[in-house]
Amino acid sequence: MKHYIIRRVGYSLLSLFLLSLTIFLFVRVTGDPASLLVEPGASQADIDSLRHQFGLDEPMWVQYWLFVRSFFTGDLGQSFYYRVPVLDLYFERLPNSLLLAAVAMAMSLVIGIPSGVLAAVRVGGFWDSAGKLFTLLGLSLPSFFIGLLLILIFTVTLGWLPSSGSGTIAHLLMPAFTLGWYFAAAHMRLTRSSMLEVLGSEYVKLARLKGLPEALVIGKHAFKNALIPVITLAGINLVVMINVAVVVETVFAWPGIGRLLYEGVTFRDFPVVQTVVVIGGSMIILVNLLVDILYALIDPRIRLES
Repeated sequence: MKHYIIRRVGYSLLSLFLLSLTIFLFVRVTGDPASLLVEPGASQADIDSLRHQFGLDEPMWVQYWLFVRSFFTGDLGQSFYYRVPVLDLYFERLPNSLLLAAVAMAMSLVIGIPSGVLAAVRVGGFWDSAGKLFTLLGLSLPSFFIGLLLILIFTVTLGWLPSSGSGTIAHLLMPAFTLGWYFAAAHMRLTRSSMLEVLGSEYVKLARLKGLPEALVIGKHAFKNALIPVITLAGINLVVMINVAVVVETVFAWPGIGRLLYEGVTFRDFPVVQTVVVIGGSMIILVNLLVDILYALIDPRIRLES
């Protein structure tokens, strides 16, 4: 077990290193931020002075070392555009992303789990076919299309909901549904497959042979066991939601982490982009590491085969 954990931690650190190196190099191919931040008509000397102020005149390996060191010391520097500490920006936007992700996750579970159970119980019937169609649309339609469609219907046509901003439940409904749409389809598909597997197990067959009511067999014996992988996926998806809602937050002008990342890319704000991506990646890597360790604790075959 000890060697298994050490190996998994090593893989996680390697993933984090590759992520940090990739985003460090990626932001620097987008161009020179100093040319965007100086006033129109500024001289080359002004641009060079600003590049020196940001440390962009240092060799690449020095810039990367300073970035890695700042990450481990907790001082991630200042935003080029906002001229405030990056962490202050991040934690100012984080509550909005947490709220959006929590509501989107609740919507995805409320839609995905019951529809998955119904599709599994009525396998081959109308509800199963409708569930497959919902899964296909949910996993294939891009979130920006869903968002624009909702704006067209509920803002432009009906005038019921605001198309952008935050502060009220009305502002939250459309972006939360748009973000949760994909994950609802994913939860529905996993719930259906998990329920079908459990319904075909021996202990469920035995429960039916005992003459137990079908509702009791499905609700008590099948659903509880089928829910385990769904909850595991939901926990991982919640972390993913917090960090990958760039398109949704941009479409609805929601002031969260995703929109902060978009603004960082737009203004070539290297510290902002690096911080958002690396912190988000670290959260996802950490959750996956904990899931791997928990699985190994539950099932010894995993750590013996790995």
